Amino acid sequence: MTQQFAGASALVTAAGSGSGSGEPPPALAAEGALVTVAGRTAGTLKEPCA
Repeated sequence: MTQQFAGASALVTAAGSGSGSGEPPPALAAEGALVTVAGRTAGTLKEPCA
């Protein structure tokens, strides 16, 4: 991994069920970003954060 986002912050919207769900949050975190996820339903946000 290149850590190309080391020290960067990322805000992922629609993280519960939209285009931000699934791969983007963990992929950004793996590259060193501090990731914040947002969505309308708290229960659906647990999976992208695992």
